[in-house]
Amino acid sequence: MKFPHLVTSLAIFLTFSLASQASSAVAVSEQAAPASNAVAKASVPKVEIPRTQIFDLTDPVSKRIYPLWVKLPRSYQADSTRRYPVVYVSDAPYAFQIVSGMTRFPMNSGKMREAIIVGLSYAKGDKGPQSRVRDYTPFNDSSWKLTTGGASHYADYLETQVLPFMAEHYRVDDKERIFVGNSLGGLLGAYLLLEKPNLFDNYLLGSPSVWFNGEQLLSLTAKPRAEEKQARRVFLAVGALETPAKAGMQHDMVAGADKLGRHLRRQLGDNLVLESLTIAGARHETAFPTTASQGLYWLLARDGEGSTQ
Repeated sequence: MKFPHLVTSLAIFLTFSLASQASSAVAVSEQAAPASNAVAKASVPKVEIPRTQIFDLTDPVSKRIYPLWVKLPRSYQADSTRRYPVVYVSDAPYAFQIVSGMTRFPMNSGKMREAIIVGLSYAKGDKGPQSRVRDYTPFNDSSWKLTTGGASHYADYLETQVLPFMAEHYRVDDKERIFVGNSLGGLLGAYLLLEKPNLFDNYLLGSPSVWFNGEQLLSLTAKPRAEEKQARRVFLAVGALETPAKAGMQHDMVAGADKLGRHLRRQLGDNLVLESLTIAGARHETAFPTTASQGLYWLLARDGEGSTQ
């Protein structure tokens, strides 16, 4: 991989803090020093994300195993007839905790509709960059040392394994599936919107890597949906400082987001409701928490309160 590419496309990955992938609850051990040598290691407390489990799903074609993180809403057990929107979050080791934390109060207070949150993690045995660069890029770029161009295959895995698993085991609303992606995950989300339109209904695209492989994403024509149920809602956000001039980046992410927005409007027309946000003071490494909080509030807020304007 060329070094400038590494700086831009994986900058956000370098901020990831990998949570331990336990077989049941998502847990992160506290690392505070014990008060004395007498404190046993077994007594070190853990911080757990409530109502969250991890399942291993196997891609039958590649044989790769992908952990799937599933967090249920607070009312899930009490209301056995209710179906819920599902928020699918790429880059789970980084983004899942952020989405889980920022939705807790709005959902519990009734300001935001409750949803099931699903974290899409990396293939077991792969390092994070290896898995995400392969799975999130739609096109092959031979200048990269890591394998690229696996997004179509990854989309098949989502369609044949992840979505059926959720439909079989949980009360999901199959008319409201939301995809959340940032950086290369944002590139993947835009690709799915254009090329695989039946997988998800609404999208949150943060700082999408439109620049990848010479902006080839912008050459894609939107495929028709099997059934145009309703206009697709897309929240597109980028940090104001994500440019070469302001943050020394190799690629202009602000210009890329603007180009993507115009391309989506041309391709989808009246079938698109687009909300755009440029986040003042935000860099590529810091934009996503605001993108997630504002975007999911816009998509899930009650009584039309979600506009960022």
